Amino acid sequence: MGIKNDRVKFNVGGRVFETTATTLANAGRNSMLGAMLDENWNLLQDNGSEKFIDRNPDCFSVILDLLRTGELYIPQNISEKLLYREALFYGVLDHVRSAKWGQFDGNRLRLSQSVQGQAPGDGTAIRAGPDGGCCVAHGCMVHVYDWMLDEHNPLNLDYQRVNDVGWVDPNNIVIGVSERLGRGDGGIGLFSSHDGELRYKFQVSHENHVKSYTASALSFSSDYKIFSSCKGRSNEYGVGVWDQVTGKQIDFFYEPLGWSLGDADKVQWLEGSNCLLVATMFPRKDNCYISLLDFREKKMVWCWSDVGATLAVDEKRVRDAIAMEDNSSICVVNEFEELGFMDLRSSAANSVRWSSRSRLMKGKMPEEPCYPKLALHGGQLFSSMNDCISVFCGPEWVLTSRLRRSYGGSICDFSIGGDRLFALHSEENVFDIWETPTPPII
Repeated sequence: MGIKNDRVKFNVGGRVFETTATTLANAGRNSMLGAMLDENWNLLQDNGSEKFIDRNPDCFSVILDLLRTGELYIPQNISEKLLYREALFYGVLDHVRSAKWGQFDGNRLRLSQSVQGQAPGDGTAIRAGPDGGCCVAHGCMVHVYDWMLDEHNPLNLDYQRVNDVGWVDPNNIVIGVSERLGRGDGGIGLFSSHDGELRYKFQVSHENHVKSYTASALSFSSDYKIFSSCKGRSNEYGVGVWDQVTGKQIDFFYEPLGWSLGDADKVQWLEGSNCLLVATMFPRKDNCYISLLDFREKKMVWCWSDVGATLAVDEKRVRDAIAMEDNSSICVVNEFEELGFMDLRSSAANSVRWSSRSRLMKGKMPEEPCYPKLALHGGQLFSSMNDCISVFCGPEWVLTSRLRRSYGGSICDFSIGGDRLFALHSEENVFDIWETPTPPII
């Protein structure tokens, strides 16, 4: 059916609204309002009769204005959460979100709000969800927030320390925990992000025997695989691979003698090269070990370690690492937020090329430091340090902006996803949400 400029009337909660089919078409065919244009609805053949919808008329007015103009204006008498709920009903939630937030840009981020946790201190990790929500690991608890930042039922892992957590999709999260001696538990589980229900556990088998283990860093691939560093009681040291759909173990890369894989601080799947970055950093180990694993050939195709290296000062110790496939390099950072780079095109381990221009902090570390973390998003490099996050851009990774909020102490972790940046502070268990505002309409 062709779209005409025929007028359409709605009675929403007792208020009459008049619009056109063209305006409704802006909602998209997958929305409730757009679907009304289908011939089966006979919306345009009702001779001016009103379609009654038993919903909030004030929110409908805002949504209708958004479809007409592309701009979002929320009056003071309407709460954002109420508007989001109504937008979800009409199937135009994505329209509201895109009108409220601009495309993610680290140099234009603004502090949107902060959320206080239930208990102070000792936050382990924060992970951004694919739809703009997040989850926070805190001791043996995982707190899950939807994109409106309403908290769901928290997940209590029965006094097992949570080491890492990650999102499979908006409805499911994966949690890696430490083994408790004498209990034979630990490992990885898939949980519902809505009600905390345990869907299934990811087991490690060694010589046809199921083993208990401690799961540390997690990573995910686009073909539905889960990777995790694993540490068991005997030979179960290395990196496990599971099918996230079935929960079955697919592979296991055993830790070579003299190397470190099972205690990894970070694992990162590289889609372009089909390899896994595994990095174990100081102070978890006395030395740093970074490697690329090729599971197809069952070999380590690139590795670097500072074992035996002469360090002029302790500040050269690597605190975090991230692979940058577009640049064929690995970026590392030390405790003074000095960036270093290693060339992945060299098959032999090479030295770190430190970039002194990036140093942002001089002097002593705080009494209880949170070591820097790295993230790469949209061609921009992010690094946390104390109470701020630095943004680096361009081929030379020049510092272009800094995000800072001092309340809550140092930033112990941060994560980017769903067009938001989440930063978790260490002292007050508070996390900040940074968003990119929409550009002004000229």
